[in-house]
Amino acid sequence: MAKQDKANKIVVKFGGSSLADHERLLKAVNSVVNETKKGTKIAVVVSAMGKTTDTLLSAAKNTSNGKLAKHDLDDILSMGERTSVRIFATALRNNGADACYFDPMDNKWPIITDEAFQNANPNLKECQKNIQEGILPLVEKGTIPVIAGFVGKTKEGKITTLGRGGSDTTAFILAEGLGADQVVLVTDAEGIMSSDPKIIQNPRLLPTIEVNTLVGLADSGAKFIHSKALKYKPQNIDVKVISNQHGDLGKQGTIITGNLSSELNAEIADASPVAEITVIGKGLLANPQVITEIIGKVRENTTLLGMSMNTNSIILYISQSENIDDLFNQIHQITISNKETIAMAVKKDLVFIKTSGVGLEESQGIIGRISEDLRLNGINISGILTITSSILLFVEWNEQKKALNLIKNALKTHKGEEN
Repeated sequence: MAKQDKANKIVVKFGGSSLADHERLLKAVNSVVNETKKGTKIAVVVSAMGKTTDTLLSAAKNTSNGKLAKHDLDDILSMGERTSVRIFATALRNNGADACYFDPMDNKWPIITDEAFQNANPNLKECQKNIQEGILPLVEKGTIPVIAGFVGKTKEGKITTLGRGGSDTTAFILAEGLGADQVVLVTDAEGIMSSDPKIIQNPRLLPTIEVNTLVGLADSGAKFIHSKALKYKPQNIDVKVISNQHGDLGKQGTIITGNLSSELNAEIADASPVAEITVIGKGLLANPQVITEIIGKVRENTTLLGMSMNTNSIILYISQSENIDDLFNQIHQITISNKETIAMAVKKDLVFIKTSGVGLEESQGIIGRISEDLRLNGINISGILTITSSILLFVEWNEQKKALNLIKNALKTHKGEEN
């Protein structure tokens, strides 16, 4: 039997759409009550009801004449979740469950953060300590704690908010501290789909997805789970995404497995030297058969590491194998045999350096910082690609150690400035 069917300790998060009116809220409450009757021990995380946060944000900004401090705005925005916990906990008790709620003003509030108001970062050590001391004993004895998602508090007692995906972040941190068997995210979708059902007709439900795959979708704008939240997903705790329509926490949905590195890091991504092949032409994209032929020839001979193209050219980064000169000649023959391609150029002895980490796409100016540090130290970037929380850089092979150290230092400096 699958893990999600036998879990005896779970964290359940209800998004705003799952609490948008009294009917949905009651369905959510009943799903928790019914699950506890099976012997499951549950902690609940709730978002603000419906569009409450948007309403609070609009009202605050439209009446402040642009003079609203960030910490004051966080205090205001937290009211949506702080109202939800009270309503949800009361409804649980009225339906026969033993429940209590946690507000950030409570002494035992679990989520402690820094002072980056509106996008605060949890202090994981403090969070885990508070969860194990204040919430775990309640869960173990069968009480259902209801915690406000999206909300944090500094050590000095100021209320913060966690930014996009904040309620998911709360649920993941809570699950880690409780040693939960599973996190259940209750949403307005059946699970994670192969594409956005608002754009694509008949997308397919994905029964499972690895978190490293999911973060690529999150970084590309898909509104499944924000990448900032995903970096807090515990390694050994699966996450199930289900629809609020069923009112049943045991329903099948999408299982998210694995975990992500939360630290930005740089590494040599290929142990061998790398070659760069540039083929230029006119209207190259109009004839994809030529591109397919070039890529096919590369794959017959070596490993394709990266690629970029525009209307009139294609650049391939490939592992520099022993027979690389033979491959160059084969690509050249394709180039002169097609009317869409005119000439080719080659660079040899490059190194492939990969910078990656969750949240890289939110680190404003990091590419500029890396590029400038390399420039100031006389290192030319032969190629740069960005995709799914990764920056792929190609520089001269004999500069690899110096370049890697400069990039790592740039990441540390940038992180220090952000904090």
